[in-house]
Amino acid sequence: MRNRPLVIVLALSFWLLALPLAAAEFRVLASIKPIHSVLAALMQGGDAPLLLYGDGQSPHAERLSAAQKKQLQGADLLIWVGPELERGLAQGLSNPPEGLRVEALLDSPSMKILPSRTRDDRRDPYFWLDNRNISILVDDMTLLLQEMDPLRAHLYSANRIQLHDRLRKIDREMENSYRGFKAAPALQYLDTLQYFEQAYALKVVDRLIERPEEQAAAEKLLQLRQLLQDGRASCLLLEAGVSDSHAATLTQGIRLRTAELDSLGQGLEPGPDHYFNLMQKLADGIRSCLALAPVEATEKQLHTELDTTPIAPGAGVGRFMLTDHLGGLVTNQDMQGKLQILYFGYTFCPDICPTSLAVLGQTLQMLGDKADLIQPWFITVDPERDNTEVMRKYVTYFDPRLVGLTGPKAMIDRLADSLSVKYEKVLEEGKPDDMYVMDHSASLYLLDAQGRYITKFLHGISPEKLHAELLKYLP
Repeated sequence: MRNRPLVIVLALSFWLLALPLAAAEFRVLASIKPIHSVLAALMQGGDAPLLLYGDGQSPHAERLSAAQKKQLQGADLLIWVGPELERGLAQGLSNPPEGLRVEALLDSPSMKILPSRTRDDRRDPYFWLDNRNISILVDDMTLLLQEMDPLRAHLYSANRIQLHDRLRKIDREMENSYRGFKAAPALQYLDTLQYFEQAYALKVVDRLIERPEEQAAAEKLLQLRQLLQDGRASCLLLEAGVSDSHAATLTQGIRLRTAELDSLGQGLEPGPDHYFNLMQKLADGIRSCLALAPVEATEKQLHTELDTTPIAPGAGVGRFMLTDHLGGLVTNQDMQGKLQILYFGYTFCPDICPTSLAVLGQTLQMLGDKADLIQPWFITVDPERDNTEVMRKYVTYFDPRLVGLTGPKAMIDRLADSLSVKYEKVLEEGKPDDMYVMDHSASLYLLDAQGRYITKFLHGISPEKLHAELLKYLP
């Protein structure tokens, strides 16, 4: 007992040393509201992130204000888009404050960053309008926050799971309320929807300007006005915060619906709900402008109906010869030696396929080293459009282990039939023949090391659930 005072003194010393670390404020600064929203959701329960461009402040401004410069001076971490969007911030970061870590999201190696439509030396900054990018961003930001603020690592991990649940929910809502509609083409004033167009197969026939500061060329104005007069677009999409001084010239004497989009969410309250409100408002504005009419069944319903065929346990894949995304030959013998997980889809698929493959990619990351015990495959059901080059560009977006397969339809049918996979080509009324869609089974199929069927996981499964299920079959 003689050492008891010493033990107490040492315990108090460790406790006092830990106090500054536990109480240290983690100062995270986001440039724009959509990025701030993701961080606010991830950091709930800890220090709230700060916002550089708040209400009434445009990221397109040429210079930072004195207050914004002060925010930079006090931050530990800055998350911004890049010079293509925040030009004034790019200038301010030419000599960044000491101790400030800066992350430009357009430099992300994991997100899908599209080039400008008109200039090879520019990138399209509106990446958040593709939900898949936000899902990837959530994972990247979780790791970054955990690295810089390890005391709250558990908090960021728990918030990440909740945020992914919300992202999947809004994705399904947009799928059912947006993808279940047909639309005439739209014309856009400012080009912000390239990511949204690819994610949801929206047809925008043309755009007037690419950047807010650009002056519309007279030739372009006349060209687009002629397009409207010819009835090749049914709606004009304007952009909040951007001068629409040429809108009257475009539409004079033409009966045309218009809607104002807010791609930056400048008119919405910041916070964890901001991104979800932004996406919902954006989709609602497009639907109202296009006066969309519902089709008989949503895409999700069609996929669900095609996934009801039972498969006998132990059924093996049929004999086939296909080509992988690198041009190599693949046969049924290559689907042996380890667990195999197969997904049938197509690269022009607007939502179901990329969502399922993103879930698969996230699950493989969660498995860590155990992911090496599983071979993932993406088999196209649209070989007419999905050649080797198209497949190569597509599969690398999801996971480096994913192998894409294409080839003759007869060979794809052999593989699909052995697992009771259903698919069919659907031509949509009023669209060109090459703008068809493919209805297809949307499950993930698990095979054993002998290439025999074990089970399937229906579309909509979460990465966490798929991770737990796969662990049951791994050593």
